[in-house]
Amino acid sequence: MIYTPNRIGQLIKETRTGMGLTQEQLALTAGTGLRFIIDLEKGKPTCQVGLVLTVLNTLGIKVTLTSACGGGWGR
Repeated sequence: MIYTPNRIGQLIKETRTGMGLTQEQLALTAGTGLRFIIDLEKGKPTCQVGLVLTVLNTLGIKVTLTSACGGGWGR
C-alpha cells in the first residue's frame, strides 16, 4: 500500500520511465504542466488531487479506495 506523497511520486516516476516517457511527454499527454509532473514525482504533498488522478490514469495506474472502518460508500 502507498501512504505518502513521496511513494506516489516514486511510483509515477518508475512507471513513466518504464514506459519510456520523458516528464515533458507525460505532461503533454496528461494535459498538465511540466512543473506539476516534476513536483509530483518529488512527492510534493500539495499537488491537486484531480490532476494526480489524471496522471495516474494516463499511466494506467489503478486507484482503489477502501474505508478504514470497512464500510461502503453509503455509510
